[in-house]
Amino acid sequence: MKSGTSRRAEQAELRSARYGRRVRAVGAVVGALTVVTVGLAPGAAASDEQSKQWYLGPMQAEQMWKASTGKGVKIAVIDTGVAITPSLKGQVLTDEVPKAVAYRSTDDYTGHGTTMAELIAGTGAGGGLKGLAPGAKIVPYRVKLDGIKGSAKEQARVPEPAQALRAAADTDAKIISMSFGGMSLSEDEAAVKYALSKGKLLITAVGNEGKNGPADYPAAYPYVLGVASVGKSLTASSFSSSGGYADLAAPGEGYPGYCDGGTVRYCDNRQGTSPATALTSAAAALIWSAHPDWTLYQVERALLDTAGRTWPKDKPSKYLGYGVIRPRVVLEDKNYDPGPANVDPLQKQDGKQWASVAPVAPKDSSSPSASATSQAQQKGSSGATSAAGSSAGSSNGGGGNTTWIALGAVGAVVVIGGGAWALAGARRAR
Repeated sequence: MKSGTSRRAEQAELRSARYGRRVRAVGAVVGALTVVTVGLAPGAAASDEQSKQWYLGPMQAEQMWKASTGKGVKIAVIDTGVAITPSLKGQVLTDEVPKAVAYRSTDDYTGHGTTMAELIAGTGAGGGLKGLAPGAKIVPYRVKLDGIKGSAKEQARVPEPAQALRAAADTDAKIISMSFGGMSLSEDEAAVKYALSKGKLLITAVGNEGKNGPADYPAAYPYVLGVASVGKSLTASSFSSSGGYADLAAPGEGYPGYCDGGTVRYCDNRQGTSPATALTSAAAALIWSAHPDWTLYQVERALLDTAGRTWPKDKPSKYLGYGVIRPRVVLEDKNYDPGPANVDPLQKQDGKQWASVAPVAPKDSSSPSASATSQAQQKGSSGATSAAGSSAGSSNGGGGNTTWIALGAVGAVVVIGGGAWALAGARRAR
């Protein structure tokens, strides 16, 4: 494991290298979601789109929803905005967005944010997508990311991701979902620290730059849960960045999503670490809703402990971290022990570079959002094993050895290959 000092130096080099070859401006090319040729109107039969959400069956979503739907949990989605589609009617809490960052929060300028919100909490109404946590609520934030439209004056009114992150930290949203990359300057780091000090669970995409893709932010920041992508075979997606900053993995291939630069129609076979992030945020909501008295640490530990993997728990894979999310394992096990309420489950991988970050003192020790990590997460442990030839089907964690898919099939977790995607720009949707 690298020391905090060497880790700081490495991060500084990464920042310098990345900012030496890109412009700190909005509107760069992004490989967020694969463009496809077939589009379907959201007004089609609900089964048409939901049947394409292939992971709902294997994850036994219907069974999970008998135990938890995410009710009572608010998720801040910082993205391109969240339009109130039929599937999101009644699911979007526009009045809970702080006024300073609320400008046109339900006007999605690419459709990316709305897709993420539907994957998290969509009801499926009107032929829309069914969220993994349909009982959760979405608090929408529209920020400057690739693809933003409008005049310079118009864009000036749209907040930066760091501004939205700070604002969301001051609300009662327990989870902040960020399906984008490109943060790394000092003001962004300060915003992440601030949100962590408020006890928020920060979940973000590791990026779509493929094998050995460089570290990107916010996924590379300490404490932030970075999410990689897998396909139906549970193999690491070829586009999923493998810079050693993945903590978890989730399905990120072959799903319907908005594709028209808005929210008019869906297209098939979308992919990216963005949807994997959305599903992980939803999984956290399912667990937190079922156990509202758990702390941030306990929810995080439950996700990590029960993730599907075959490699040692204390040696996370550089490709898929601790494994593929399996919230069902937690929901089904009435005797699951979430561990200590105030101990960081990633402390063995922690460094010291952010040791100054401390949680706010909780008013109620049982409050799920009362605690934040007090030591920095050391992502990309030097002891991380290659995922080549291993299986993501079984867990060494507290959830037993049941696979996350219902039929028991497991797929080999392979070393991702192919060339890295050429991505540029400051803040990119994933």
